[in-house]
Amino acid sequence: MLKLILGNKAYSSWSMRGWLALKASELEFEELVVPLYDSGWNERREGDEFAPSSGKVPLLWHDDLVVWDSMAIIEYCADLTEVIRFWPEDIAARAMARSMAAEMHSGFAALRRECPMNVRRNVPRPDLSRDTIADINRILVLWAQARARHGGSGPFLFGDWTAVDMMYAPVVTRFLTYSIPVPPFARQYMSDVLRHPHVAAWIEAAQDEPWVIEQYEGDHGTA
Repeated sequence: MLKLILGNKAYSSWSMRGWLALKASELEFEELVVPLYDSGWNERREGDEFAPSSGKVPLLWHDDLVVWDSMAIIEYCADLTEVIRFWPEDIAARAMARSMAAEMHSGFAALRRECPMNVRRNVPRPDLSRDTIADINRILVLWAQARARHGGSGPFLFGDWTAVDMMYAPVVTRFLTYSIPVPPFARQYMSDVLRHPHVAAWIEAAQDEPWVIEQYEGDHGTA
């Protein structure tokens, strides 16, 4: 039995990435959405079910085995199924895709801080810091390079839907939420990501959540 523990779908970008990985695996799994930072959050995150990740989400249980962190969940799903579901077959494309995913995993702190994920909002573009603008420009360069080198005839960064698209899907939602101007190729890519059935299903489910985190409802906040 696979059980994926998630944070709010409206706000939790890392949970979104882990969930997209499970959906791509086509394995059956149970999902448990836990509201972040509610009155029971501190007590809940100290329980045995959350102990391996120190209370962070997403968290994947597979019987008695536990995997935490979105990148680890992606790789575990690849181990359970087949690598080609998650990474390009060509070795050069796969190396670039993994590098881009790793940069998303460890970088872009300014964008995370100033433009927290909120798939239920669309606001005028806020005044962004130089660091956030640099993050946005770096992401657009990476997208352009991936499309030019390895996009082929498919709509996604490396043609087919892969783990790197799953890693950048929350960025797509951020660009939409905060009305970030992007060049035409990026607008088309974003449109294709938002139309992907797994992404569309996540965003649709988020609309019905009853929880609101006020710090994520302003134009700025902590990602």
